[in-house]
Amino acid sequence: MPFEMLFDSTSLQELTLDNRVGLAPMTRVSATADGRATDEMARYYAKFADGGFGFLVTEGVYTDSAYSKGYLNQPGLVTDAQVDAWKTVVDAVHDAGAPIFAQLMHSGAQNQGMPPSEPQETIAPSPVQPDAEKSEAYGGSGPYPVPEQATHDDLDTAREGFVSAAVNAAEAGFDGIEIHGANGYFINEFLSSTMNQRDDEYGGGPAARVRYPVEVVSAVADAVPDDFVVGLRVSQTMVTDTDHQWEEGEDAAAVFFEELSAAGAEYIHTTEPDATVSSFGEDGPSLAETAVEYATDDTVIIANGGLGTPEAARTALDDGADLLTLATGALANPDWPRRVADGNELAEFDYREFLRPEATISEHELALEVSEE
Repeated sequence: MPFEMLFDSTSLQELTLDNRVGLAPMTRVSATADGRATDEMARYYAKFADGGFGFLVTEGVYTDSAYSKGYLNQPGLVTDAQVDAWKTVVDAVHDAGAPIFAQLMHSGAQNQGMPPSEPQETIAPSPVQPDAEKSEAYGGSGPYPVPEQATHDDLDTAREGFVSAAVNAAEAGFDGIEIHGANGYFINEFLSSTMNQRDDEYGGGPAARVRYPVEVVSAVADAVPDDFVVGLRVSQTMVTDTDHQWEEGEDAAAVFFEELSAAGAEYIHTTEPDATVSSFGEDGPSLAETAVEYATDDTVIIANGGLGTPEAARTALDDGADLLTLATGALANPDWPRRVADGNELAEFDYREFLRPEATISEHELALEVSEE
């Protein structure tokens, strides 16, 4: 079979994965108003495990009650009730045979906006307004506000929120967490010289801009059990700037990946619109290839972005990634690994069926059948 390498059993720290294909994190706005995961979410995630995905990463989960929440009906890992609700999801996924990681997210400047009943100030590394409109699919509308520059006390609160949420994820039974350091959210904003214009120890060149993300990764790694996986997602591009690139290019990537992996990120999950093309000039390496080169030797590299065909997925692994994740390809094909392994045709993804007008989990998705082993 030409795609046999996709289905090789492999390991991620202490975990054994049935194959190299995982579910990417995707915003779904389907939790309760107070941030509890639902039975529908348990059915939704279990479907991908039933469909043969080797591991799952959840949607972004907010980490504190101060500034982290990004949109309405976002799940959290802050309260006891939220932890208990996630146990139902985790148990359903485990019963279907797959490990699951909680993606921990602080919205930063990309806060979709809270109603008057849930006021929330927006903070970011610097008071730089995202140059884009909020997403109606996530309940937002109009321009983003100019955020307040995070004080050192704010940074302490956010760091402690990531740590507390990671500990809560372990309590809920998750196999690990993924710190959301991609797509223009809070941690990712520190890496950008556009969004991070600080003149303290957290702003300046790449070594300074990565300092706060490193502190967060290190604090989380120190707080969780040794067999609990700590991962990190990283991108250049942002939700609000799909063409964004780091000012120093590959030189910045070298610093970021070396420092973040050394701080305790056991996997680095790179994401760009197309994981198989250059991220640094016409002939440079992809972001995943850069992570392979500069991260510490024992760091697992996961590639994401445009890998919904088996040919593209194989290319990402040929280029050095250890694992890969699928987003829209998984929504259209919740049994993608089994379909490809069996040589069956893949369904085309249609935004109108899944993510329009809002990114809620639909009965249409829950009704999709998955192929049997």
